[in-house]
Amino acid sequence: MKLWVAQGFGVGRIPFAPGTFGSLVGLLWFVLLLAPRNVWLFSAGTLAGIALSVWLCGEGEKILRQKDPGSIVLDEIAAIPVCFVGWVGTLLWKSSLMPGIDDFLGQRKWPLTLGALVAFRFFDILKPWPVRQSQSLPGGWGVTVDDLLAAVYVNIAVWLAHLLTPGR
Repeated sequence: MKLWVAQGFGVGRIPFAPGTFGSLVGLLWFVLLLAPRNVWLFSAGTLAGIALSVWLCGEGEKILRQKDPGSIVLDEIAAIPVCFVGWVGTLLWKSSLMPGIDDFLGQRKWPLTLGALVAFRFFDILKPWPVRQSQSLPGGWGVTVDDLLAAVYVNIAVWLAHLLTPGR
């Protein structure tokens, strides 16, 4: 059961691009966290996902006897909501209301969400400093922290894109 969850409920066993498929499951997790439109549930769910990722990805490494095996994708799933934390925070600050699903997947917003997802995969694969170095952390920490740092890079990229967008 631990391995099945660490492998993204089986998605990580897809023989090609398991991280990308895991990221798509992460997008579903993000949508589920947005659905109640409650900042506390969003925050608690995001933190719980990270904690579960650290634990279960570490367990998955032990079961498979491999360091950060490609089939382990719970780290991607847990990191996807973090990719959108800055955007969620900005919308919350502007309106005092927790954003909903339409704020990210609505008619004019889904391309931006897709762009953030692509940016996450880019930073997760490229592993700029200190993403690659964080993989040397022990157990599930090394598996999860590199994805969280890639998500931080996504937040920076989204923020820069927002700043550089004319007529914002």
